Amino acid sequence: MASITANFIILLLSISFSVSATLSASIIDDLKSLKPPQDFNSTIMKNCLQNPSLRYCSTSTPMDLDEIFKSTIVASHLCNESKNPNCVDSFPKIDLQSRPNIAPLYLSFNFFWKYCPLSILSIDLSNTSLKSNFPIDVLHCTQIQSLDMSHNELYGDVPTENLSALTNLTVLNLSYNLFSESKISDILFFKKFNSSSFLHSGLIPDHKKFKIKAVVFLVSFPLFVILKVCCLWCFRRPDFLPRVFRRKHRFTPAMLKAATNGFSRNNLMGKSASVDIYKGTLRDGTDVRIEVYCSDNHPQVIEECKVLVQLCHKNLANLLGWCDNRKLRAIVTEWMKGENLESWLMGSSFTPWNYRLRILMGVVEDMFYLQEQWPEVGYDLRTSSIMLCNYNLDPKISRFKVGNQSTSRRRMYRFGLFLLEMMVNRRPQ
Repeated sequence: MASITANFIILLLSISFSVSATLSASIIDDLKSLKPPQDFNSTIMKNCLQNPSLRYCSTSTPMDLDEIFKSTIVASHLCNESKNPNCVDSFPKIDLQSRPNIAPLYLSFNFFWKYCPLSILSIDLSNTSLKSNFPIDVLHCTQIQSLDMSHNELYGDVPTENLSALTNLTVLNLSYNLFSESKISDILFFKKFNSSSFLHSGLIPDHKKFKIKAVVFLVSFPLFVILKVCCLWCFRRPDFLPRVFRRKHRFTPAMLKAATNGFSRNNLMGKSASVDIYKGTLRDGTDVRIEVYCSDNHPQVIEECKVLVQLCHKNLANLLGWCDNRKLRAIVTEWMKGENLESWLMGSSFTPWNYRLRILMGVVEDMFYLQEQWPEVGYDLRTSSIMLCNYNLDPKISRFKVGNQSTSRRRMYRFGLFLLEMMVNRRPQ
């Protein structure tokens, strides 16, 4: 009765296996639901009496009849799949070479490998598209003499201790896999196999690749250090970078320190309670006026600078940028050679009216530009705030205030005072 039941189950499994690997889930479910026949226990006991070396006979734990029954069914089918000549009498090899559809399924039957038949001497799982860690259950077959796991995508560490337990193993092929590099040459067990067993497996260090990596490291590391030093230097001195890589209108403390010779006293042009004024020269030769703020109003000044750098008129002083560092807050404007309008008017007993008219027209152009384009920007119309540049005495308004909006009447009043001062050469009281 037991043999009829087993043969019937093997027939059903054979049909299921042959259809497709997509049925693997139903096959596993079928195996889980199988129960051994009533006389199976006595059959196992008789087998152990006749052949005590059977794997399930030598186990120290109580026999699991369900697992043993399932393993005998899988063994019978796997023996036929491996094309063994006489599966009734012997099961010498497992050959699933180039069978990617069913190899993973058989590897999932850990109960089979647990009771691996002692007659199996060869296992071939090459070219089966395995993508996992080393299938360690296979190594329960400790009696095997040949193991081929080549041409797969196995990765991770090779279980060297488990492989070393295969004392009868004479043929081993782990080539063409993705294992982690390991010093298997130091392990006595692996010394009996030549390098062809591990070609392109990842286990043996590739000396050619190692030399290439060493050369790349020896070349790239100094370059990396040099590049990092250059980046740190350029971070402090971005004026050494091409203009396209610079942050527009931003100055660093190192740039301003270099421009003023370390904020030398010789470069100090003026000093007050809240601002120190220096003359400096940028790396490109541009002379600049640097106002270093010592008071707590620097955040407001920086916000104003972000607006004032957008002003663009020939008769307005150019704001080049600012430095907003926790150690140094400063604004940078163009250095205007010449004197202010007040000094020019007071310094000579006779100032030509045509020059005065030209200066006046330049100031009016400034006022019109600011009124039309930047009404939120106020300006100082005192003669002391108008700089005269170059030989043509081009006027430039040099003092501004963002958000300082005056009424039309007040602006007209200031312009009237400015006009009167230019006409009579007298400062208003």
